[in-house]
Amino acid sequence: MEDGIRVGLLLVATPQLEDPNFRRSVVLLVEHDMEGGTLGVVLNRPTEVPVDRVLPPWAELVTGPAVVFQGGPVALENALALARLPGEEEPLGWRALDGGAEVSRVGLVDLEAPPGLLAAELLQLRVFAGYAGWSAGQLRAEIEEGSWYLVPAEAGDVFAGDPDGLWRHVLRRQGGDLAFVSTFPEDPTLN
Repeated sequence: MEDGIRVGLLLVATPQLEDPNFRRSVVLLVEHDMEGGTLGVVLNRPTEVPVDRVLPPWAELVTGPAVVFQGGPVALENALALARLPGEEEPLGWRALDGGAEVSRVGLVDLEAPPGLLAAELLQLRVFAGYAGWSAGQLRAEIEEGSWYLVPAEAGDVFAGDPDGLWRHVLRRQGGDLAFVSTFPEDPTLN
């Protein structure tokens, strides 16, 4: 049975989602199995930690800002990276997301591999500490209760130069009611 959730889509937090881990977040889904659950990374939470402090060999390959992003509240001590490559090959040290065409050349990087394996082919790279995770059925329930919008991703979303503006940008490009939601004030009590 299809639930409409798939790798390569974005979860965009609705204004009603008050959990500080996800408030105004944009999450790229990187794994989904209806029985096993869902994993994603928050794309718009840059930290102050430079990549060269935690993963020096990868630092010169990172797309700006050259900081580690907080990918979610789970396993913050673990890093993962997403990279965009050209062409159709799947080089060692990189695994394409199993998503739609919009993010078909975005994939997970094996940070244990030597950076030289991918350096010549990288178009963009971003490093995340932690991830977001949902058990089987949990994410579907959160979408149905109005916590998340499920929308198409674009490869540029993963490597946005202005991560702070990503929430508004993604909603605005959807048009209609979601474009209107993008104007929702940060603090509605000041409206």
